[in-house]
Amino acid sequence: MRLRKLSILAILLAATAFLAGARLPQQGPLPEPRPDARQAASPTSPASKKTEPPAPEEVPAPQPKPDVKDQETPAPDQPSTPPAEPAKPEPAEPVQGPPLPPGHLESPQTPPAEKPPGEQTLEEQHLTIEPESDAEHAECTAALKALGVVFKEAPRIDDGNGCGIDKPIIVSEALPGITLKPEATIRCPAALALARWMKESVIPAASAALPEQGRLMSVNQATSYMCRLRNGAETGKISEHARGNAIDIASFHFEKGEDVAVRSRREDSTLTGAFQRTVSAAGCLYFTTVLDPESDAAHETHFHLDIIERKGGYRYCH
Repeated sequence: MRLRKLSILAILLAATAFLAGARLPQQGPLPEPRPDARQAASPTSPASKKTEPPAPEEVPAPQPKPDVKDQETPAPDQPSTPPAEPAKPEPAEPVQGPPLPPGHLESPQTPPAEKPPGEQTLEEQHLTIEPESDAEHAECTAALKALGVVFKEAPRIDDGNGCGIDKPIIVSEALPGITLKPEATIRCPAALALARWMKESVIPAASAALPEQGRLMSVNQATSYMCRLRNGAETGKISEHARGNAIDIASFHFEKGEDVAVRSRREDSTLTGAFQRTVSAAGCLYFTTVLDPESDAAHETHFHLDIIERKGGYRYCH
């Protein structure tokens, strides 16, 4: 019994000596965080120093598989989403080049806006005088002579800005024995239209409506050639008077009685009113434009007759 106790004591002494010689590590192992907690916590945030148990992950509920047709075609009652508009490219910067000469625009990309023709002055329109054919002018003057028109040739007129006549004539008698007062400077085609209108319409109408006043002696004209815009305006289209294509007739002088002045006669039920309305309407057979006192305020006291050429032979008669 004594021997057994001694054996146990010896074993205890040996174990004590072994344990005294063994050295423990200065720092024990630290617990490693779970992988999901390591990703959730930022290494620099204060929450990363705390070791809170992670929240249990939510398992998503299974969803039914979408129908391919529903993705391609929207429902009838729902408007389809329009495609996004592509981004607009930025305007390119102007290319640099050599300096422009004085008086030119600073940039060729920004030309000044041109005024519409109705707002331009005569100077701004940069018009030129229309040339006339020698052969056509000779044919026209021969027709005037055959009708007995008294006229003379005149030098070319050029008043600038497109005002002028290439081959003007000065008419003193519209027909034999019918004076044109004052004499008119116009182009030959306008004089020829005037002579034919007088011979074929004015004289027969006067003989029928005003026989008691005798023979037609003279025609008083208000304007022939004149450099200006239409109706004397400051802007707008050039007048046919400025090209020698127009003449204004103010009155008719007969052998007896008073002159028949051109004025508003729409409600005039006399033969004088019938005469004026007749010659006004007949004027469209010879001229391409006829404006009478019923047209507007600018023509209350005369006929405006011109031979402007329009597309398709269109005529304006009022």
